[in-house]
Amino acid sequence: MAALNKKNLKRKSIEVQNKSSRSADAAASALPLQLDDDVPDFPRGGGSRLIREERNEIKVGVDAEVGDSNRKKKHKGAKSGRKTNEDDLGSLFGEGITGKLPRFCNRVTLKNISPGMKLWGVIAEVNEKDLAVSLPGGLRGLVRASEAVELALLNSTKDVEGHILSSLFSIGQLVSCVVVQVDDDKKETGKRKVWLSLRLSLLHKGYSLEAVQEGMVLTAYVKSIEDHGYILHFGLPSFTGFSPKRSGEAQLVDVLSHESADNREMITGQLVQGVVSSIDKARKVVHLSSDPDMLAKCVCPVLDSPETFVQTKDLKGISLDLLVPGMMVNARIQSTLDNGIMLSFLTYFSGTVDIFHLQNAFPASNWKKQYDKNKKVNARILFIDPSTRAIGLTMNPHLLLNKAPPLLVKTGEIYEHSKIIRVDRSLGLLLEIPSHPVPTPAYVSISDVADEEVHKLEKKFKEGSEVRARILGFRFLEGLAMGVLKASAFEGSVFTHADVKPGMIVKAKVITVKGPGAIVQFPSGVKALCPLRHMSEFDIEKPRKKFKVGAELVFRVLGCKSKRITVTHKKTLVKSKLSILSSYADATEGLMTHGWITRIENHGCFVRFYNGVQGFAPRSELGLEAGCDTSSRYHVGQVVKCRVTSSVPASHRINLSFIISPAKVSEDDMVKLGSVVSGVIELVTPNAVHLHVNVKGNMKGTIFSEHLADHQGLAAQLKSALKPGHELSHLLVLDIEGNNLILSAKYSLVHGAQELPADAKQIRPNSVIHGYVCNLIETGCFVRFLGRLTGFAPRKRALDDRNTDLSEAFYVGQSVHSNVLDVNSETGRITLSLKASSCLSMDCSFLQSYFSTEEKIAKLQGPDSGSLESDWLENFHIGCTVEGRIHEAKDVGVVISFEKYADVFGYITQYQVGGKALENGATVRAVVLDVAKTERVVDLSLKPEFLKRSDKDSKTPVSKKKRKREAKELRVHESVTAIVEIVKEDYLVVSLPECGYAIGYAAVTDYNTQRLHRKQFSHGETVIATILALPSDETAGRLLLLLESFSQRAETSSSKKAKRRSGYDVGSLVQAELTEIKPLELRLKFGSGFLGRVHITETNDHHDVENPFSIYKVGQTLTARVIGKCSPSEKNKKVGLWELSLRPSMLSGSRVEGNKQMDVDFNYSVGQLVNGYVYKVDNEWVWAAISRQAKAQLFVLDSSCEPDELLNFQKRFTVGSTISGYVVSMNRGKKSLRLVPRPFSAFANGAVAEPGKSSDASDEKGVSHIHKGDVLGGRVWEILASVGGILVRIGPHIYGKVHYTELTDSWVSDPLSGYHEGQFVKCKVLEINHSVKGTVHVDLSLRTSSEGIVNGDSRFENVEDLQPNMEVKGYVKNVTPKGCFVMLSRNLDAKILLGNLSDGYVQDPAKEFPVGKLVTGKILSVEPLSKRVEVTLKVADKNNARQSESGDLSSLHIGDVVKGRIKRVESFGLFIVIDDTNLTGLCHVSEISDNRIKDIDEKFRAGQRVTVKILNVDVERHRISLGMKASYFEDGDHELSSSSHDSGEEMEAVLDDDSVAKLQLEDDVPQSSNSDSELEPEDGSALVHVESRASVPPLEVVLDDMEEDDVAGQLDNTGNDPDGGGENLNEKSKRLAKRKAKEEKEREIRAAEQRLLEKDVPRTTDEFEKAVRTSPNSSFVWIKYMQFMLSVADVEGARSVADRALKTINITFESEKLNIWVAYLNLENQYGSPPEEAVTKLFQRALQYCDPLKLHFELLGLYERTDQHKLAEELLEKMCKKFKNSSEVWQRRILWLLKQKPEEIDNVMTRALLCLPQYEHIKFLSQVAILEFKSGLPDRGRSIFEKMLREYPKRIDLWSVYLDQEIRLGDADLIRALFERATSLILPAKRMKSLFKKYLSYEKSQGDEERIEHVKQKAKEYVEAAVA
Repeated sequence: MAALNKKNLKRKSIEVQNKSSRSADAAASALPLQLDDDVPDFPRGGGSRLIREERNEIKVGVDAEVGDSNRKKKHKGAKSGRKTNEDDLGSLFGEGITGKLPRFCNRVTLKNISPGMKLWGVIAEVNEKDLAVSLPGGLRGLVRASEAVELALLNSTKDVEGHILSSLFSIGQLVSCVVVQVDDDKKETGKRKVWLSLRLSLLHKGYSLEAVQEGMVLTAYVKSIEDHGYILHFGLPSFTGFSPKRSGEAQLVDVLSHESADNREMITGQLVQGVVSSIDKARKVVHLSSDPDMLAKCVCPVLDSPETFVQTKDLKGISLDLLVPGMMVNARIQSTLDNGIMLSFLTYFSGTVDIFHLQNAFPASNWKKQYDKNKKVNARILFIDPSTRAIGLTMNPHLLLNKAPPLLVKTGEIYEHSKIIRVDRSLGLLLEIPSHPVPTPAYVSISDVADEEVHKLEKKFKEGSEVRARILGFRFLEGLAMGVLKASAFEGSVFTHADVKPGMIVKAKVITVKGPGAIVQFPSGVKALCPLRHMSEFDIEKPRKKFKVGAELVFRVLGCKSKRITVTHKKTLVKSKLSILSSYADATEGLMTHGWITRIENHGCFVRFYNGVQGFAPRSELGLEAGCDTSSRYHVGQVVKCRVTSSVPASHRINLSFIISPAKVSEDDMVKLGSVVSGVIELVTPNAVHLHVNVKGNMKGTIFSEHLADHQGLAAQLKSALKPGHELSHLLVLDIEGNNLILSAKYSLVHGAQELPADAKQIRPNSVIHGYVCNLIETGCFVRFLGRLTGFAPRKRALDDRNTDLSEAFYVGQSVHSNVLDVNSETGRITLSLKASSCLSMDCSFLQSYFSTEEKIAKLQGPDSGSLESDWLENFHIGCTVEGRIHEAKDVGVVISFEKYADVFGYITQYQVGGKALENGATVRAVVLDVAKTERVVDLSLKPEFLKRSDKDSKTPVSKKKRKREAKELRVHESVTAIVEIVKEDYLVVSLPECGYAIGYAAVTDYNTQRLHRKQFSHGETVIATILALPSDETAGRLLLLLESFSQRAETSSSKKAKRRSGYDVGSLVQAELTEIKPLELRLKFGSGFLGRVHITETNDHHDVENPFSIYKVGQTLTARVIGKCSPSEKNKKVGLWELSLRPSMLSGSRVEGNKQMDVDFNYSVGQLVNGYVYKVDNEWVWAAISRQAKAQLFVLDSSCEPDELLNFQKRFTVGSTISGYVVSMNRGKKSLRLVPRPFSAFANGAVAEPGKSSDASDEKGVSHIHKGDVLGGRVWEILASVGGILVRIGPHIYGKVHYTELTDSWVSDPLSGYHEGQFVKCKVLEINHSVKGTVHVDLSLRTSSEGIVNGDSRFENVEDLQPNMEVKGYVKNVTPKGCFVMLSRNLDAKILLGNLSDGYVQDPAKEFPVGKLVTGKILSVEPLSKRVEVTLKVADKNNARQSESGDLSSLHIGDVVKGRIKRVESFGLFIVIDDTNLTGLCHVSEISDNRIKDIDEKFRAGQRVTVKILNVDVERHRISLGMKASYFEDGDHELSSSSHDSGEEMEAVLDDDSVAKLQLEDDVPQSSNSDSELEPEDGSALVHVESRASVPPLEVVLDDMEEDDVAGQLDNTGNDPDGGGENLNEKSKRLAKRKAKEEKEREIRAAEQRLLEKDVPRTTDEFEKAVRTSPNSSFVWIKYMQFMLSVADVEGARSVADRALKTINITFESEKLNIWVAYLNLENQYGSPPEEAVTKLFQRALQYCDPLKLHFELLGLYERTDQHKLAEELLEKMCKKFKNSSEVWQRRILWLLKQKPEEIDNVMTRALLCLPQYEHIKFLSQVAILEFKSGLPDRGRSIFEKMLREYPKRIDLWSVYLDQEIRLGDADLIRALFERATSLILPAKRMKSLFKKYLSYEKSQGDEERIEHVKQKAKEYVEAAVA
């Protein structure tokens, strides 16, 4: 009935209003059309023209009609009967109900909650994508991230670090929200999901600027943070807000945390609350001021009483739309209900307070007695339902203070002594929980009081009795806990999600079974998921039968994440007694546990444990048999027992083994890398051979196919011959993988095992070692040795011919010889060369390996040793004669068969036939030249020379002795001439005529050239070879040779014999003839064609003889000693040069035996004096030879300190001249020294070694030889910007900085004018600073007079040297609107306030005092402790001026009428300069007029002449108070006594003209201030106190804080009691003095800290280190640090700083990290080597951490700024492919094409439209059109707009943008034509209004009245047509 009455009420009121409106409109239509200025061009609709009396009459009529209707309906209802007399407990009712009041309060339930309802709530959870809000009545709502922040602020909040919600909201914060949607919960039937919105545009929907009143509490978003305050957004476009930042005043309060901005940093998008302090209706700005106490007590000021209604002039009432949850109101109790009370408030409204929201948190049964009718109370609005106009209120004491109730209990806690406060029949119990520090109310529903059903609570439970209760939940908004008394609730280990622990055993009931798994429920009601894979021990496709709904089963908890519990029913896991592995920290070595396999790979299995912990078991630890497939033994989901072998908790890595009990082997029996073993073959697979290794520990082994032999072909043959059971010996252990050994049978590796390295430390440069190719890539080849030790051969180092493809030259597994080029000890990187020219084998191992493998294959293929055919090899040995029958004669050769051996054949080539005629079947005798054992083929020869040798050996009885004599002639390493007899694929069979036609074998290829093109040999060709091995068992009875290198001829045997006969050795004395004199060496010849050389340092012992070669002549015979073996000469690589010496000390010694080099030890020490000879001079270095092996360097800047000498550096040093110097640093690896010409102390500046002691440390970047006071030579490296000074290079890697004041001796206006980059200068070291990182900073001076004793030109280094009134000079360092800073010296800066810059007014300080200007002034004050100096540039002395001003005060008397000029107008008063004086007084705004003045700026202006009356003269404080009220001048006796103005009611002015400089105040004057500073006249020491109180922003110094504090202090003294008198002032002064004394100490300390961190710009590394430790997450500080490192030319240091910043800045500060990455990219772009490669490499690295799209845009900007158009184009092309759905990327591409390639725009647009989503097309095309208008062809832009408008003619936004672009171009005809088209459309009035408004605005700007009338007429015609 109530709802029906309400609807009738609404309908009737609407009808009456419509009738009135129609009549009023009809009357108004008869009026003439008004076009006055006051009438808006297009008035908004919806306004009413009824006056107040008419509206009241209508309201009375409506009320009467509604009342009659209600009475009739009630009467009718009484006849028909009512269903019930009781209202529903959960119903909602509004204020339209008449008659009997309801029994129950308004309550929000899931049934009646509806969209549009406004609620007050508390945030319970903050998730990444949504918020969970606790609502009234225990409901729970969700807020999506898009509904948490206003859409207009989403872009600005994206810059917040981390996800948005966590930075804007926190748990326990109060919020006002609006219901936007109510859905049925899909997961649980019968439940509904409530979706909420926090957007203020919905909450403040009915607000307007007229509705806002002073004193209101409003909620707003922080839109932006400015220097002076916060710009606020109320969710409405009609007005904005502002709240100032001001010290001493209450800050803006965050409504979520209720903390001031001092405690919590404000960020964009944050919700804040404040009290409306003022409203600027002209600017549509609402000013908020917030004090937490005032905010908590502030009551809605609207219509609290009839008086308020009368006093509020503009307020006509308040509607329901203006009520917001959380608003505090004054209310009266209207009546009490069964479960609460009803209140009336704001005159028109009524609402109810639920019993749980009363003032008393523990209302007893007689609670109604506390709430009498008409009692006044305070309440806050809890919820509002606009549809029923129902309002709920709260009187909770915590909520009244605008704070959420405290949470003092936790879910699941048990309280033994809970007291029953109230028993509600059929409802439940109210308990008092004994929580700490205060009790907590709890309510137990009747269903939770006992396990059995309870009918009458009052009989079983008595008030005052104690019960045992457990907390079931908590209502955050009410502060009410939900409890349970059931006995079953106290049983079981799991009550809430917090009780669930991974690994625990639980019982649960199956409640749902679906495809993915089963939902089970614990006895406490907590639910969990059992996945399908965990329902059974086996892999099943559907749930097992035992998983039936209602079945109770035993489970084990796998994990609990975000309240999602996962359990398993696998039998092995449930019954496991092993330890539970639920964290990586628990994974200790040797731990046994159960897990389940989640993934199977070829190299191992991934195993999952509890709580998401995962480990990996490699294949070697799976316990598989050789060749067994992993998937055949294990399957995904299988439970396995495993053992932890190792773990790294920090990186979440666990290594596992399925081998539970590994074989225990002692250290002595353990197999080590490089050892040789044997084994028995167990299995042969396509890729490997698996063996059982004959070692202790039951080890297995694997030989991959490519490791069976050095030759690829033989490896395949050997593998085909291998069978299980064969035993293989001589196997090398390459690697060990758990219980499996990786083996190799390669001959080269096995026989070179002792030389194979397993660690990089074992490798020496320039050594040649065996290895094998493990991988091939395009850029090079990887070669592996033992274990995982791997080297890399770059492509250019891998092959002599670079045109050859690596994949064609090498194969994976190939044996190679590698030449070590470099070993990096820091990175362990090994660089190799595989070139055949540098890695050619000098032994016979390659050929020996071939024959050895062949013999092994033959043994495996052949029959048993006992058979008849097993001895055929013995009868066919090399060189023997055999008899056979010609089987077949062909053109290429003859095939021979043997009667005894049917499967052995012989073959004779045509070259070996010897010209004999052979017939089939004939018997022949031939000599065996070669035997192919695997093919059972014998190569034979019929040549007579071989037959004669064979016959001679067989007939002569003493042939063995002769063979021995002949064998003696075959010497190893001897070169012989050989003839090619047979050409095989891999080797040659040759004969040695000189050695009785002995048969030898030579390889035609090598390890590294197996697959390369080979030289072709022909039969009978003569070659030269070296004998490497004589026939023996190791060589299979063969003579092995090495062919001469193809690139050079080997030395002949005769030359070797001559060398052996020469007898020269190291240490021998020789007689040599001088053949040539070179600048640095003598060339000699001695012996039989031997050549030698004498280095210049080997001519004398002391190296101090000038031109030592002058005493020698060509042809002279000299006695020399051999000190080194021969080395190749420069001209002839084949001929070596012996190293000789002519030093007397060497010649006088005895002969040294042996072949060791007579090298001089590199035994030098830092500080040692050495001499040498110059052998090279370049632009920066002099290179000198200290000894035959040691060299020295002298840097150009170390050679002298005079600029002229440095300029002629190359002329001062010539090749061959002597040089001497002291050792600064040394490099033992390169055997080089660095010298300086002057001695130094090695202890100074942190030197690394003492004089006289050897040191390997490099001091390239050190300054051990530089000391304070040294005069050095330098070179101008960089002239720093502004007054940064000069960067001077004083060493190879050392730079010093010259301060701007240290450039010249005298003070000159432009000290930088005499310097340019590259200029040599003479400088003096002033100071050397070392940072903790090891970097060095040197301060230099270019002043020729170090002490600066010139008249007026001295530099004051210490603040103690300064005294007040001292005249000083300096350069302007920085200029602000408040003054400037001046550099007095490199250590001292001075501050000059704006008022002290000049005697006159300074209008533009930056223009009149530019940075770098030379100024002269006098010191006003000096603070030695803080090193703060204040200077004045005024001509008159400041102290004298003050004294004269003080004297002038005596001429001024209270009551005098004087004239003056307004100097400045402020919002609080006028500053007036009194005529004929230099005194300034203040006329407070209250003393200007007898009437109130609203806008002081409009009535007064600077320079205006005024007449004032002196009200007060304060001699002590130097202040004058003036008045301008008309009443002061009506009667001459209106003089005010001193006491009446000492009360501080009026504002006083600072006396000094220089101290009333331009104040930088906020828009509105501070209402209170804690500072009352006084200007001290003598020494100006008050500046310290003033600045200590100032709130100084970072890196900015406030210069006018003294004056501002004075004004603030005067405002603080302004009272409200005009009759207080001087006594009141004295009391206040005493209180202020005590307060100031206490606060000043704290403020001085705080000011010192702020100056250290904020105001002092870091100048050294130490200071920067402090700065980054203070602000580790500030990219600004880190980038400044990088700039500083670059300013000292330390590029590596800048990179190091960038890397540190990326590691240090917290991961949540994404934007700060992005700033570092961008700075790093700029650094590499400028200093990278090469820049393009460095930037690309860094960019790829940054992509792993940053937003890819943002980073791509940053890199694109970098390329565009640096004009790298090609790279920019390539990057844009990549971006268009990678981010093809991004409209911004395509727009950037179009913009680039407009500037570079406009002809390609159409193609790109087509591509973009194909890639972009349909809804992005309009936006994209609009932006392209705008770009065409701005940067391209306007006609093309018009074409795009016209095309869009043809398709979307009603899109007003397109018309508006189109018009804006045309208006910008300014073609009036086109613009008007376009307007005419647009305004001719037939669209809704609201849309057309904006077009007409735009049209009219344009015509007004043109000033054409006729056109203006035309637009208005056209608008009128449209309105008439629309009405018609």
